[in-house]
This record gives sequence, structure tokens and C-alpha cells, in this order.
Amino acid sequence: MNEPVQTAKPIAAKRAPRREGVRGKELSRTNDPARTTAEILEVATREFAAKGLAGARIDEIAAATRTSKRMIYYYFVNKDGLYLAVLEEAYRRMRTIEADLHLDDLEPMAALERLVGFTYDHHRDNEDFIRLVMSENVHQGHYLAQSPRIHALNLTAISALERLLTRGVASGVFRADLQPLEVHSFISALCFFNVSNRHTFGLIFQTGLDQEKASILSREHVIDAMVRFVSC
Repeated sequence: MNEPVQTAKPIAAKRAPRREGVRGKELSRTNDPARTTAEILEVATREFAAKGLAGARIDEIAAATRTSKRMIYYYFVNKDGLYLAVLEEAYRRMRTIEADLHLDDLEPMAALERLVGFTYDHHRDNEDFIRLVMSENVHQGHYLAQSPRIHALNLTAISALERLLTRGVASGVFRADLQPLEVHSFISALCFFNVSNRHTFGLIFQTGLDQEKASILSREHVIDAMVRFVSC
């Protein structure tokens, strides 16, 4: 049975260790916690995305960030805590960019097209995000369920979509029976599958697609499918 994930220590509360013999490098990193944690999360994202929770190695993350296991555990408590922090950061980055799309400033249909296009581009260009989500689904959401932040992080996406749909219905361009979570799921399904299944899909059906940036569905077709789905 997996042990509960211990929450990482708040960054604001960090102070440099006062033990004798602490290397100057580690002391310097402890005095710059934002930069240190950002570097660790960046490397850990690649490690967990490539190897999953079980296969990832803290030693390799420490070596790639030129720090130590002790320093990583200082910030993230343990391996599970680091994995959860990586998941939270992946969702945080996506939702932060979404918030800068200024959907409320666009006409409903144009806003929908921008949102779908962003989601398509994000998933296509961030395969690590797709792999992390796939990995956490293998764990049946066990680690995300222990996050005190994940619900709030993703609630903004549904709220923005709800406002968009309300405006679209009021202006007569969207169907009135649409639910925000349903539309969000449709967008996610099309854009996610485009990346998650491209290797197996290409091999099975001999598509001849470039496996590095293969697109089962084109960006234009995904946007068009969503426009048709929501339109009156």
C-alpha cells in the first residue's frame, strides 16, 4: 500500500541549514529557494514523464540539478512529495497560460477557437504533460487525490468555459444544452488522444507520420469539430 504523500514544506518558510560542514553550493541554493525548486521541478518533470514514479531516480535528478538528495528532500520531503509537486506544477503552468488567453475579450466563437487551438498546441508541444497524466491515471489518481491545490487549479478552466458558453448562448451561436465539463472533456479528449496514441496509431495503421511530431488529427479539424459540436 502506498504511504500518504507528505506535503512539501512551504517555500516561504525555508532557511539555510546551520549544520557545520554544509557545502557552500547547497547553502547558496537554500538561500534562493524559488530558483532551486524551479530547477528541481524542471528536471524531475522529465524524469517522471520518461520513467514514471517507480522508475524515476532521485539520484539522477540530483545529479542533473547539481545538488543532492538531501537538498531535494529538504524541499519536497520525499520522492512521492516531489512527484506530486511535479503534477501540480504541470497543471499550474497550463492553467496560468489559459488565464492569459483573454477569452472574455473575444466574441464567443472566436474565444472557443482560441481555447481549442491553445489546448491542441499545448498538448502537442508538451508530451511530458501527457505522459504525467497517463502515469497518474495508472495510479488511479492516488497522488492527485492528496493534493490540496489541484481542484482549485483546475476549477478556473471550468469557470472560464462556463462564462464563454453563457455568452455564446445569449448571442445565439451556441446550443443551450451544453455543460462546461462536457465541452472541456470533448476538447481534452481530442487533443490528448492526438499525442497519447500517436505512436501506436501510426504503427498499427501504417500512417507514415513523423513520430516526433505526428498529428493524428489536424489542428484545423479539431477546432472545426468543436465549433460544430457547440453550434446551434
